[in-house]
Amino acid sequence: MNKVLVVLALGLAVGLAAQAQTVYRTTDAQGNVTFTDNPERGGEEVELTPLTVVPSREVRQERAVPRVDGSRAATASPGQPFMPYDSFRILAPAHEETLPTGHAGNVEVELDIVPELREDHRVRLLLNGQVSQSAMHTRAFMLTNLDRGEHQLQAELLDAGGEVRHRTSPVTLYVQRASVNLPQNPNRPN
Repeated sequence: MNKVLVVLALGLAVGLAAQAQTVYRTTDAQGNVTFTDNPERGGEEVELTPLTVVPSREVRQERAVPRVDGSRAATASPGQPFMPYDSFRILAPAHEETLPTGHAGNVEVELDIVPELREDHRVRLLLNGQVSQSAMHTRAFMLTNLDRGEHQLQAELLDAGGEVRHRTSPVTLYVQRASVNLPQNPNRPN
């Protein structure tokens, strides 16, 4: 706890020094060190050396996809630098959709990709975090014979070098399947 207080106090002291204010250091009976800009609390004046500030690089997050001129990305030839997409998401099935029993666990996964997928880019489908469909140049995948229960779907966009450049938000899908383990309806003949 004392280390946390010291670190916080130093952070405060550094921030105050950046504003060219005087900082005072006090130590209480338990040995806790406190930094303050209030000279009335007593303590000794602390001389702080100026900080060197280095601006950070801009970090692009996977989900923050900047908009680009669609014609630029769509017409880029293979081997050109990667251009982000305006939209890359699972269009169908909808998030938290329930696939009824009659579908036998079969579902078509449709992607929204804007602008159109470049010739040298591929998409692969993940089912419950595992690669379900290998990378292909497509906007649609077919999943067959899914087990009953909850499943997570995600798609990944791969560049010409096979690196994952975008990943969709996960979509939860609930699959209903007929089961021999369910109790029989006594009003229905076998």
